[in-house]
Amino acid sequence: MKDPNNDNLEEVRRKRALIVPQLLWNAVFLLHCEVALVIPGKLPLAIWQVDMAAPNFTEDGHQKTFEDLTCSPDLTIELHGQLKFLSVLNSFMSATAFLGNALVLIALRKESSLHPPSKLLLRTLATTDLCVGLIAEPLIVTFWISVVKENWGICRYALVTGIITSYILCGVSVATLTAISVDRLLALLLGLRYRQVVTLKRTYVVVITLWFLPAVFSAMYFWNLLITFWYGIIYLSLCLIISIFSYSKIFFTFRHHQNQVQDHFQQPNQTNQLHMGRYKKAVSTAIWLQLTLVACYLPYGLVEALRIKIGLSSSVYRAWSCTVTLVYLNSSLNPILYCWKLNEVRQAVKDTIRPQVGNCFTS
Repeated sequence: MKDPNNDNLEEVRRKRALIVPQLLWNAVFLLHCEVALVIPGKLPLAIWQVDMAAPNFTEDGHQKTFEDLTCSPDLTIELHGQLKFLSVLNSFMSATAFLGNALVLIALRKESSLHPPSKLLLRTLATTDLCVGLIAEPLIVTFWISVVKENWGICRYALVTGIITSYILCGVSVATLTAISVDRLLALLLGLRYRQVVTLKRTYVVVITLWFLPAVFSAMYFWNLLITFWYGIIYLSLCLIISIFSYSKIFFTFRHHQNQVQDHFQQPNQTNQLHMGRYKKAVSTAIWLQLTLVACYLPYGLVEALRIKIGLSSSVYRAWSCTVTLVYLNSSLNPILYCWKLNEVRQAVKDTIRPQVGNCFTS
């Protein structure tokens, strides 16, 4: 017979445990808004006048801009071979990212077993990855080819457009994965109340915010590029901290639940086991997506911080080119993870491809 005191104690613990994840869910919505409250005019003038190319000057004494440094033979003359290789590689990855994520979007549209808010977050992530293959990677390839051909006019336009586009898309990807981690935590802690709290309407508001605010801060590149660079680094760090906390909380909550079952010699019913198995699978998928993103983005973040600190050099330029390619690789890997970890998506992708392949052979 259960002790009512134990039930009351568990209810108090459950309510306390819900406070932080609910705040985290709101933090995903407000993460950029806090940055937006900063008033440039109130900051020390030196911060806003810092130029990435401060130590670099032309022969007539004029200070070089970031575009002048990046699109110049001084830094790139020894890197033509590497840039040609990266251009070919990114062209291939552009096609795989576009086709792979297009298939995933079609599969998610057919899939009806996923909770609508969770499916919306996955569709948002796949959409950003598709746009990386369709827009961002062709721009970076254009930039590198213009460097090799020494067409500096096209080089500058491709560089600026590519940076802004990439910061928007990558910012949305990171924020979406953070939202997925908080969504999985709320699904565990809220239980039956999850579908009442995490509604499709609220998730749409979060997704719209995740698209709008990165666009605003990326556009600040035209005002002061240092704001955009530091925004990307700080934003990535905050998102990773929230995701790490969410998955750590999920792990310890699972562990506590298993200890309770063992202590009370309870045998979970078949329905609970089924729900818990599906939940673990969803969490496993989210963790794999998160780890893949960290592995692809972290080297770029380190090189970007180094570039801000010491400026551009030939070796930093070489490392930056490689880490940019690694960031874009994430968009080609995610569709593979969807098909590997989500049986429903894998089956829907197969059903989409099979008729097309059959038509090719019959025709």
